[in-house]
Amino acid sequence: MKLLLHMCCGPCAVHPYEILKSDYEVTGFFYNPNIHPYTEYKKRMETAQQFADRSGFRLIKIDEYKLDEFLRNAAFRESQRCIMCYADRLERAASVAKKGNFDAFSTTLLVSPFQKHDIIRKVGEQAAHKYGVEFVYRDFRTGFKQGVEKSKEMELYRQSYCGCIYSERDRYLQKK
Repeated sequence: MKLLLHMCCGPCAVHPYEILKSDYEVTGFFYNPNIHPYTEYKKRMETAQQFADRSGFRLIKIDEYKLDEFLRNAAFRESQRCIMCYADRLERAASVAKKGNFDAFSTTLLVSPFQKHDIIRKVGEQAAHKYGVEFVYRDFRTGFKQGVEKSKEMELYRQSYCGCIYSERDRYLQKK
C-alpha cells in the first residue's frame, strides 16, 4: 500500500517513517506554507529533503510560501490558528494523495507531544472523507525522544518552535 506522509520537517519524520515503512511504501510530502520567517521555511524544506535522501524515499515538495494569506485568515482568530494550519496542510495532503493514487496519507505532526492530536485526527478524517483517501492516525508520541536522538545523530537541523509567527513569538515570551 502506498502512503503519503505529510512532513513538517525532517526530524519529526524520523520516528513515523521508521514505523510506517514496514506497512507502507512511503512517499514524503512537504507542504508548510506558513512557517516563519522565510529562512526557517527554507531550512525545514532542505532538512526534509536531506532526511528523505538519506532514508531512500521520494519527497514531493510544494514550494508555496503563503504567510500573507495565513495572517489574513488568522487575524482576530488567533485561537483558531492551529486548526486552520492543520486543515490547510492535511487538505492539501489528501488532495495530493488522491491525485497520486495513494491508498492513504498521514502526518508527522502526530509525533509531537506539543500538537493537538484530537484536532489533527478530526481534521485528517474530514479531509480523508472529502477526498476518498484513508487517513492513517497513529500516536507516534511514544517515539518522540527516540526520533529526536536519531535526528541529532543524523545532524539534521532542528527547530525550537512549531513554525508560524505566533509560535515563534510564544517561544520567546515563555522564556521571560
